[in-house]
Amino acid sequence: MRKLLLAGALALGTFAGQGAIAQAVQSSDVKLQTGDNSGLRKVGAEVLFWSQAQRDANFPHMERLFPGHIVKAGTRVRALPAGKPLAFPDADLDAFIAQQNIAGLIVLKDGKIILERYARGYSREGRWTSFSVAKSFTSSLVGAAIKDGYIKSVDEPVTKYIPELAGSGYDGVTIAQLLTMTSGVKWNEDYTDARSDVARMFLEPVPAGEDPTVWYMKKLPREFAPGAKWVYKTGETNLIGVLVMRATKKPLATYLSEKIWQPYGMEQDAFWMVDPSGHEVSGCCLSVSLRDYARLGQFALEGGKGVVPADWYRQSTTAHADIGVPGYGYGYQWWTYPEGRFGAQGIFGQTIRVDPRSKVVIAVSAAAPKASDSDYGKARTAFLNRLFEAAAR
Repeated sequence: MRKLLLAGALALGTFAGQGAIAQAVQSSDVKLQTGDNSGLRKVGAEVLFWSQAQRDANFPHMERLFPGHIVKAGTRVRALPAGKPLAFPDADLDAFIAQQNIAGLIVLKDGKIILERYARGYSREGRWTSFSVAKSFTSSLVGAAIKDGYIKSVDEPVTKYIPELAGSGYDGVTIAQLLTMTSGVKWNEDYTDARSDVARMFLEPVPAGEDPTVWYMKKLPREFAPGAKWVYKTGETNLIGVLVMRATKKPLATYLSEKIWQPYGMEQDAFWMVDPSGHEVSGCCLSVSLRDYARLGQFALEGGKGVVPADWYRQSTTAHADIGVPGYGYGYQWWTYPEGRFGAQGIFGQTIRVDPRSKVVIAVSAAAPKASDSDYGKARTAFLNRLFEAAAR
């Protein structure tokens, strides 16, 4: 049962640490203890199985439970001025917030706030965990590293930056195939299966000096030819993070602060959890304010000018992989939707969704009753579509 609990934790990017936990970056509002492996293991293993009260209490305060690094904001904040309030039935909005356990909902049009609501004790001053929404942030750092010349292109082999993968299933796999999760390497993402890769990834002893993600991933066999099939793999987003760190020689939190958080004018510091080696868990685990989630959507909508290559977000938000659902696809760690929309998505209801045609960005922070639920997801998409339609009028 312990392994089964841990499987769910690893799917979220939480971990069972081995040895001393790396010293976390400190700030006035982040108090972390080092060396508390047993406590961190216990909390990490139970994230998927927290009660509703625990989700409500902990999702806004993951820094109290896990070690991590701070993504520092700058002194200049990008304004999100008030726009014309969105005309939408209050009763329908209230019902959606209650039914989906929404903590925060914001809608931007042309970079202006036309709707902003908070619930469940959350507020503009707080932060909320991202889960896999962080994957799209990590993808943005790949674009920045290409713009800065640290990475030549997404067509380069992964082994150029992570040479330990030579001779593994990742031989011949490109950065683009990691970004689109089409490496062809065999992977089991089922966090209800104690034998799945996400369950085993951080359980095995790792030799001193080895990155735990690389140590595990290099032992995986190839199942399909690179580029032939899409399979969702959180482990591969963790590899992308390793690749960016190797290329830039900087922690991801530092690079994110330098390239996006400070120059674009994010409002608050963010918090990024770290793995047993002290590296940011790039497949998940950012804690960000609601307005700053919306700013990231706006940044992508505007094309990330000056930070990433001119066509980076066009390429990133194009469906490069067929996920088996008509009208939906997967780009460079961004999901693609009907009507030309794209977005980032995490379990328990975390969402950034963008409609380039109407220049509308929606961000949602939530504490859904289940990590993943098909009916919940369909209801969320249907409601967000209504918000897009109302905002476009």
